[in-house]
Amino acid sequence: MADAVTVDQLDLGDHACLTFTDPDERVDLVAEFVADGLERGQRVVCFTDSQPDGLMKELAIRDIAATVAVGRGQLAIHDIGEKLLATGVVSAGEMISAVRAEVDTAKTNGFTAVRIAADMCWAIKPMAAAEQLIAFEREAAALFDGGQLMLFCQYDRDSFDPVTLAQAAETHPKAVAALAYHDTALLRICRQHRPPGIRISGELDYTNLDPLQQAIAEALRLDKTIYVNLAKLHFIDITAATVIARAAMSLPLGREMVILCSREAAVVFKSIGAAQLPQVRMQSLP
Repeated sequence: MADAVTVDQLDLGDHACLTFTDPDERVDLVAEFVADGLERGQRVVCFTDSQPDGLMKELAIRDIAATVAVGRGQLAIHDIGEKLLATGVVSAGEMISAVRAEVDTAKTNGFTAVRIAADMCWAIKPMAAAEQLIAFEREAAALFDGGQLMLFCQYDRDSFDPVTLAQAAETHPKAVAALAYHDTALLRICRQHRPPGIRISGELDYTNLDPLQQAIAEALRLDKTIYVNLAKLHFIDITAATVIARAAMSLPLGREMVILCSREAAVVFKSIGAAQLPQVRMQSLP
């Protein structure tokens, strides 16, 4: 069974996977993976199933100087479809060659290490060889001999069947997951890396104050500006909103809490006076 780790615990030599259902959470983890590599002076490569410009914008929103990093050759973002489907058929060997080429490019350009984030949805596209996916994951072990590579593979649970997901998990020594303070069918509270803070989705009320307080306490300890991302929160009661507001009130001068939420949630915060606090900056969803 793969060892569960957070994205900031990954190191050179790691071959890790992420299975996700929330695209925003996935981008947050990829952004942290990219930022950490850039800060360490490593070459960073992203194979994305979406448009490279789209990922560039997502990185920029999260205060990552992606354009500058691309300009100096430290960051590369490739459309994985264009990269691998040009010949019409994808094989494990082609994907291995693509990864090995990035390792060689890193060496040529003076980087001592390369970290690669790869969206694995190439395996379910038309003309792709889906059976080659697990073959790639198994053969990838040979790429780590030099100790210069970190590989972070991402699997969308809505795109892959349970059997493939289970097989993929078996081929990765490590499994990346967001740091979750609470995770049930009705409510998820987890760490957000970029911008730093917490992300809450589902329904939040007085019955879940303990994990809420734990998440906020850690954000207060780690982050100067605390982002409370409630974009996917469908309901919040006054008690939970008050806990968040009181945490904001405890912030000294020079620190603030940014609350991103729906208009409905903003009404709850305004009803308790949170929006008028000098330490609070409200951001409403479109």
